Amino acid sequence: MEKTDSVQQKPKSAKPLDPFDRRILSALSENADQSYQDLGALVGLSAPAVHERVKRLKADKRIRGTVALLDGNAIEKPLLAFVHVDTKGWGKSQQLMQMAEFPELEEIHSVAGDTCMLLKVRVASSDALEGLLERIYAMPSVVSTRSYVVLSTYLERPVQGGITPEFADAKDAFLSEQAG
Repeated sequence: MEKTDSVQQKPKSAKPLDPFDRRILSALSENADQSYQDLGALVGLSAPAVHERVKRLKADKRIRGTVALLDGNAIEKPLLAFVHVDTKGWGKSQQLMQMAEFPELEEIHSVAGDTCMLLKVRVASSDALEGLLERIYAMPSVVSTRSYVVLSTYLERPVQGGITPEFADAKDAFLSEQAG
């Protein structure tokens, strides 16, 4: 589990991602078990070229690791919920960050908006969610929580390598409009 204390930025020494890098990242995010030969066939490069690019992407910390994606239902954690946590003062406290030790917590985010922190939790039952919320409420800095239980999931995936060109173009158009 990676702990972050600030906004993540791309490494300064990293060379910009080209279309081949993005295709490799997208293919790996779908199936990291592929051989370099199969990956090369998907992206249009030789196996050695793909291997070198993957090594560089790992060295640049663009690929942080390779993990198994677990199925919550299959491992008896079918209940997915998002919990907004409101606190006294700044949301992040040592006590709240210690919640990362609970295997039910998948993500902890400090957010802007009408709450301080956003938690993604996956538990075995509504009783288990209630027990987790009880632990959260017991923390002195917590003022309130709001829980959103997921009924159906239509898309759940890791970070994707691709970029939608229209979105990038919209940002560039906005910036040039502001400058001119």
